[in-house]
Amino acid sequence: MRPTASFLQRLSSQTSRPYFPQKCCCPWLPPVPLQPPSRRTLQTTSAISPRIPDFAFAFDIDGVLLRSSTPIPRARSTLLALQRLRIPFILLTNGGGKHDADRVRELSHLLSVPIPPSAFIQSHTPFASLTTTTAPSDPTGTPLAEKTILVTGGDGERCRKVAEAYGFRSVVIPADIITAQPDIWPFTSPQNHAAHARPLPLPIYNPSTSGTSPPSEKQHLTIHSVFVFNDPRDWALDTQLLLDILLSDRGILGTTAPSTSQDQTQQPQPQQQQQPPLYFSNPDLLWSSRHHHPRLGQGAFLASFLGVWAAVAPANRPLNYTTIGKPSQSTFAFAETRLLEHRRQQLLDLSSSSSAKPENRLRKVYMVGDNPSSDILGGNAYVSPNGSEWETVLVRSGVYDEGRMGPPQHTPSVVVEDVWEGVEWALGREGCEPLLKHGE
Repeated sequence: MRPTASFLQRLSSQTSRPYFPQKCCCPWLPPVPLQPPSRRTLQTTSAISPRIPDFAFAFDIDGVLLRSSTPIPRARSTLLALQRLRIPFILLTNGGGKHDADRVRELSHLLSVPIPPSAFIQSHTPFASLTTTTAPSDPTGTPLAEKTILVTGGDGERCRKVAEAYGFRSVVIPADIITAQPDIWPFTSPQNHAAHARPLPLPIYNPSTSGTSPPSEKQHLTIHSVFVFNDPRDWALDTQLLLDILLSDRGILGTTAPSTSQDQTQQPQPQQQQQPPLYFSNPDLLWSSRHHHPRLGQGAFLASFLGVWAAVAPANRPLNYTTIGKPSQSTFAFAETRLLEHRRQQLLDLSSSSSAKPENRLRKVYMVGDNPSSDILGGNAYVSPNGSEWETVLVRSGVYDEGRMGPPQHTPSVVVEDVWEGVEWALGREGCEPLLKHGE
């Protein structure tokens, strides 16, 4: 389902003698030292007073810049050329599982290109803006940062630490629950999770041990929101826990909501008022890894969970959930806001060190990706509130395989071999002669 309007608003090295080009085909480029021209360096043709371009790029990472942790050929050269030309770009990925700062350091090392944190967005980055919101069922108005949430996905407890760094103070992960109550899913050994488990903030409700005491949010573990931060590693355990929480009474684990045991013809209380909100960080069915075929992603887990929910939940209990990440419009809006902020800082840095005249309006953004169902669909559908036009470039270096998939389901502006060729095409569209030359 689409995010609500309020949610959309919240998501709002070489060494040689320096070569100074005499002419430049890109009118915004100041006369800065470059390497002597070669078949891979920047070609120049006309000299015009420097200014900042009114277009920018948004790059997916997996399948565009990297395949797992291995750089795709010419990706580094492409980013370095754009930085030399002072053309703004951001990295917009549906990946995640690490804190943004850690991932930026890792990318900068893998690509040997300095990536500023302001130019990076991963799938769960917008979740940080939810710390100040309140759960729909919470009458106290307490910020979600102060409530207990369940975070799943990723390796070990990395996603817990990411959520805590975002500002959530009480974060439970599946390892905590299976360690505290092993019989909640008997097919997983608690020993597999013990290294990452922490004590639960409150015990899990159990009618056999609670006597006549009714379940209470103050006395029993209560989950106020569920976040799938990254691809789940134990699908079975996570599926069971999501079912238990979403079918519970007010998120109190170990209980069952009254509407789940009543006549299914009765109209239940709306789920969003009695159940914790459920968030998925991206809908990617497939992603590009080291394997020669794409692998299942978080979107596959979502599809699986929807099937289980349809088979288990009462017919009068539709599942309500929010999915962000590409191709959601909320993520593209968040990305454009981040791109504008990053570009504005570039303008300030340049204007303080030269007489460059900035282009105030961002006219066009080229979205370069490998997944027609996320990068291309999202870029094609996005309507910018700032008046920017988004065009899409599909590369063959990742998920998309024309021989196996046929023509892309969502049509890009162009299909190219890799990011190098895609940027060269876009620069040509902007009136520049090809700046990036193939071959050594």
